[in-house]
Amino acid sequence: MAELTLRLAAVRKRIVSAAEASGRTGQLPTLIVVTKFHPVEDIRRLSLLGVRDVGENRDQEAAGKSAELEGLGLRWHFVGQLQSKKAKSVVRYAHSVHSVDRLQLADGLAKAMAAEQDRTGRGPLDCFIQVSLDDDASAHRGGAAPDEIPALAERLAAAEGLVLAGVMAVAPLGAVPGEAFEKLASISARLVQDHPSATAISAGMSQDLEAAIQFGATHLRIGSDILGSRPAVG
Repeated sequence: MAELTLRLAAVRKRIVSAAEASGRTGQLPTLIVVTKFHPVEDIRRLSLLGVRDVGENRDQEAAGKSAELEGLGLRWHFVGQLQSKKAKSVVRYAHSVHSVDRLQLADGLAKAMAAEQDRTGRGPLDCFIQVSLDDDASAHRGGAAPDEIPALAERLAAAEGLVLAGVMAVAPLGAVPGEAFEKLASISARLVQDHPSATAISAGMSQDLEAAIQFGATHLRIGSDILGSRPAVG
C-alpha cells in the first residue's frame, strides 16, 4: 500500500506539472490505471487511494476482475485489441472501449449493447476510434488508418447505445512521442469538425504522458509507473 501510494502520487504530480507546463487549466486528464496481469488486491488498494478508472486489455481477465470488484464503483476501460465475438462479454462491464478499429467491431458492439440495454438498462458505451500513427502499415501496433476514420465515426455515431467519444492511439515504436501525438491531435480536430462532441483523446502511457498532455490528451493509460513491472504469467 505504501509503495502504491508513493507511485500514484508521483504520477499525479507529473500530470499536474505537464498540464501546467502546457498552459492547460481546468480539468486534468482522466488517469486510467492499467491493471492487466495485476491481482485484484492491488485494484482494491488503488480504489482506497481514490482511483476510479482502471484499464484492462483481455476480456477474460477484465470480466473476472470486474465481477469480483463490482461493489467498488469502478469504471472499467477496455484498452486492448478486441475480437468482435467478445463484444457481448465486454458490454456487461465496460464503461468504454478504447480500441474500436474496424466497422465489424463497431457493429458487434452496437448489437451487443442493444441486447444488454434491453436486459439491464445500462447506460451507453463510450467508444474511442483507435488510430494507427505508423507510416509503415506492416509494422503498426493496431488501429484504423486515418482515411478509415470518417466511415467508422459515422457508424459509431449512428448506433443506439454507443457514444463516439473520440480517438485513441499508441505512439509508434521508435517514434518521437510529441510528433506522434501532434499528428493524433490533428486527426482529432478533423473528427471534431464533423462530430463536435467527440473531443476525447486517449493517449499517453508511463513513458510519454507529458508529450500526450502537451497535445491535448484527455485520458492517460498508465500501468508500470504505478503498479511496477507486470507479475510473471505462465
